[in-house]
Amino acid sequence: MAGAASAPPPGRSPAQAPADARGAFSIHARHLLPLGTDVGGGVGRAARAPRVLAVGDLHVENFGTWRDVEGRLIWGINDFDEAWRLPYTNDLIRLAASALLAKMDCEPKAGMAAILQGYAEAVEAGGRPFALAEHHEALRTMATARLHQPEAFWEKLHALQDVKDKPPAGAIKAITRMMPERGFHLADGAPRGGLGSLGRERYVAIADWRGGSVARRGQGAGALRLRVGGRGQRHGAHPLPGNSGPLGALPRSFRAFAEALDVRRLAPNCSRIELSALPKERDELRLLHAMGWETANVHLGTAQPRVLRADLKKGRVAGCWKPRERWKGSGG
Repeated sequence: MAGAASAPPPGRSPAQAPADARGAFSIHARHLLPLGTDVGGGVGRAARAPRVLAVGDLHVENFGTWRDVEGRLIWGINDFDEAWRLPYTNDLIRLAASALLAKMDCEPKAGMAAILQGYAEAVEAGGRPFALAEHHEALRTMATARLHQPEAFWEKLHALQDVKDKPPAGAIKAITRMMPERGFHLADGAPRGGLGSLGRERYVAIADWRGGSVARRGQGAGALRLRVGGRGQRHGAHPLPGNSGPLGALPRSFRAFAEALDVRRLAPNCSRIELSALPKERDELRLLHAMGWETANVHLGTAQPRVLRADLKKGRVAGCWKPRERWKGSGG
């Protein structure tokens, strides 16, 4: 989508755009969402769309892989730290905006159409997880390229600094419960530069276990813990918020909520995928289509397909995207 978005903030590059989008969600939620029903044009119409349990801070680097209960490699949205009840259009618009800012290598109109088409097709089909072993060969190639050098993943984790202050006893207890054995090295897993997670505590536990490293990440659960207390399935491809996603597809030993922490397993094939880790030669439109489909997978956990299908016909999302054509070549 080169040339379609406004210029990145001073000192920031297009490659840093997904991080900027993630870090800006608190501002978006605090200032823009309450105004959504009062502003005119496409934004106001989008804010009046049916509400779902949305991802909230969805962006193009909020996707990754993990192993489900059967050991299958699954691709999809892997971070629900800011999940909240929002108009379903919130996730679609933020996903498209992050793709524009990241200047993905496709035409803006085609890229945004791919997201919306993937979403609509998933709603029509009732949702379906992305199990990569048997299907989705192109997506599997893109998603697994980073796994050819797993050493880089572990080097990054082992380079984390030790925690300076002793973590709360509850945090240690929650992480210990998720480790295969007692005894581990606790590192400061907070993102550098203050982006994302609204300043909530984040710890990474690393241990050498039976010939190799194992790791878990514990992070303040925030809104997700308040909104997603159970695991009951309603309909669609996800419970609250996902059956193919981390909350539904992983056994309890891989992810759990305890002591106000969201604790998850970390491994080269259980982590988010940065755009820079994808192959240079890739089908951007296929990737954006899959991202749109997976967004619907999440929303179908708390919304009837017929409700979303009917509202999509009103063109709320497309109405918000049209003004972005004017950004082309504006440089700001």
